[in-house]
Amino acid sequence: MKLFLSRTQVGSLFALCSAFLFSTKAIFIKQAYALSPEVNGTVLMALRMASALPFFLLLCWLNRRHDHGISKKDWGLLILSGLIGYYFSSWLDFTGLMYISASLERIILFLYPTLTVIASSFIYKQRLNAKSIFAIALSYGGTVLVMLQEHSSGPMQENLWIGISLVFASAVAFACYLLLTPRLIQKFGSWNFTGLALSVACIGTLVHFTLATPHPIALIMSLPNTVLWYGLALGFFVTVVPTVLIMQSIERLGAAQSAMIASIGPILTILLAVSFLGETMTPLQWLGCILNIIGVIMISLSKKKLGH
Repeated sequence: MKLFLSRTQVGSLFALCSAFLFSTKAIFIKQAYALSPEVNGTVLMALRMASALPFFLLLCWLNRRHDHGISKKDWGLLILSGLIGYYFSSWLDFTGLMYISASLERIILFLYPTLTVIASSFIYKQRLNAKSIFAIALSYGGTVLVMLQEHSSGPMQENLWIGISLVFASAVAFACYLLLTPRLIQKFGSWNFTGLALSVACIGTLVHFTLATPHPIALIMSLPNTVLWYGLALGFFVTVVPTVLIMQSIERLGAAQSAMIASIGPILTILLAVSFLGETMTPLQWLGCILNIIGVIMISLSKKKLGH
């Protein structure tokens, strides 16, 4: 009997576990929102990032570099990328989840690879080929199918489009972050960059919470213990652990193959939402979800070929 997994199998397992943990994010958020009217996106983000910050500071310290070739501009771009990718994007996502289902949120957020390809085509002045255009049309068509079905049968009609707009803006912000990262990763190193960018995001989130909340400490103390535990789970199990796992997977498999395995994420989120939140998916919504995933996988493969 084989006792040890190969490097590829370990990398695949890490990617799968990371995808599962990331998929629980919307479930924890929706359950926390249901527990107290005082809990909103800003409060829950603060709990999440306060829990995660010590681990990312430790990651920075363990992977610190003494490279004098890093300029002030590099540091400025790193701070900007951290604020865009894991503070602003996450805040938009958390706030959007106050208005739409976890299933729809995950499908919209999953569009970010198509956004990076579209933006790259403008930045590098490269025309998209027919296959890429078809893949983008497929992913957005599938997403629209899910949205329209939710619009016709969802319980939150009044603010549905507000939630959709916020989550789509979150996907746009994360795509901008991805466009900034390749050069910064080369400068800082992947582990050091991740620790620094996420530490910046944590600090930005906590500053936002402090400025936006009249009595932040009193508010935290008044929250139900269950909400605090959800915040801790979001920080450690949904942020720190899957981030480390996906980086370990990338080291073993490469970014493209890890991303392919992670594409199971929307399906996992929907299954969890059906099981724990009582959400339902019509056959047309399942079709839209599958079209979305196929389109994103196709665009991710074409992105790899373009070398971006």
